[in-house]
Amino acid sequence: MSETIKILPMVEEPEETLSMNPKKFIVWMFVVSIVMLFAAMTSAYLVRRAEGNWLEFKMPAIFMYSTVVLLISSVSMHWAYRAAKKDDFGVLRTAISITFAFGLAFLVMQFIGWKDLVAQNVYFVGNPSGSFMYVFTGLHAFHLVSGLIVLLYALRAAFQLKIHAKNLTQIEVCMTYWHFLDILWVYLFGFLLYFN
Repeated sequence: MSETIKILPMVEEPEETLSMNPKKFIVWMFVVSIVMLFAAMTSAYLVRRAEGNWLEFKMPAIFMYSTVVLLISSVSMHWAYRAAKKDDFGVLRTAISITFAFGLAFLVMQFIGWKDLVAQNVYFVGNPSGSFMYVFTGLHAFHLVSGLIVLLYALRAAFQLKIHAKNLTQIEVCMTYWHFLDILWVYLFGFLLYFN
């Protein structure tokens, strides 16, 4: 008697793929590119400063106050995220609005800081130390404006009830970008304060 052996075709289990929401992926790619930009700029700052002919000036005190304002805005942004997780739509809208207001206040304070720099005869054109100060703060302000635009879209979505416990992507993207901008400013402020 001969036995017949049946050979079954091998069925391979599909490999588990890592996936990320495309919007979150874009935000993280944007964050990485901004980190690379500011890393290159801070390196250039240190190299140029070491060459000499460097004007030393007092950092405007309002930059310290604006740092506190931005940190408070991070707290209100996190408050918005927690409200979204609980479907507390009124608190969500309020918290996003507060974050937006603090972001605007930060920009106004930056402008006042630039006026303080001009009062100290620190200009964009002239000594490289002043140029770097305006470029750093100006680029951060530009990115903060983009963050305010993201906040406006989130606020509109909150009013349309598109942000809720089962759909947190938009508020997570908003929160990630806003916290990053806050961390970036704290880094820049500390860097400029220490190396000025």
